[in-house]
Amino acid sequence: MFFEVLNKATNQGDIGYAESVDGKMWDYKKIILDEAFHLSYPYVFEWKNESYMIPESFEDLSVRLYKAKNFPAEWEYIGNLLSGYPYVDPSIVRYQDKWWMFVATGSSVLNLYYSDDLRKGWQPHSLNPIIKNNKNISRPAGRVMVYDDKLFRLTQDGEPIYGFQVFAFEITQLTKEIYKERIVSNTPIVTGTGQGWNAAGMHHVDPLQIGNIWMYAVDGRSQ
Repeated sequence: MFFEVLNKATNQGDIGYAESVDGKMWDYKKIILDEAFHLSYPYVFEWKNESYMIPESFEDLSVRLYKAKNFPAEWEYIGNLLSGYPYVDPSIVRYQDKWWMFVATGSSVLNLYYSDDLRKGWQPHSLNPIIKNNKNISRPAGRVMVYDDKLFRLTQDGEPIYGFQVFAFEITQLTKEIYKERIVSNTPIVTGTGQGWNAAGMHHVDPLQIGNIWMYAVDGRSQ
């Protein structure tokens, strides 16, 4: 499991990882990405038998791609997929022979990009921004998922406070010229409980299917 580790001395986020044999008890290992700027939201995926990671690097005004040299502990920087803006929570998926990336600019605007090649050639969708002026459904909240030939995205609800809860949307039409979606349910997938580690909210869900079993990595805000 990969996650942001906040260095309290510098207030900078780095990327660390932990290992588990059962998904319940975890053994923290070490920091594996430490740049001169804040990193968070490590989005790990596989392509052609290689492991890749796209962390959020908004302070660098970039979307950066890393490749595992020795998974899970050693990673190398490959290059920038996008540059020039403070991109937030980039979330990528391979669908219908193309790469698609959902990425927020701020807390109320969502943009979509696409490319035939993972490492280059990223183009903005013709309808960008696909969501604007809406803190409730614009910011990505985890892995974009293909399930039963359907495409789903998760989104943070940023009102009344940051990271309040998470909703799911089914993407019903997706081409270079068209984007349409519908909310799966008006009931959030996860939300704050009022007490403990997720008292104030929950804003990330990462689903993983292992055989017939589903596991979910989630986070929460205590205050």
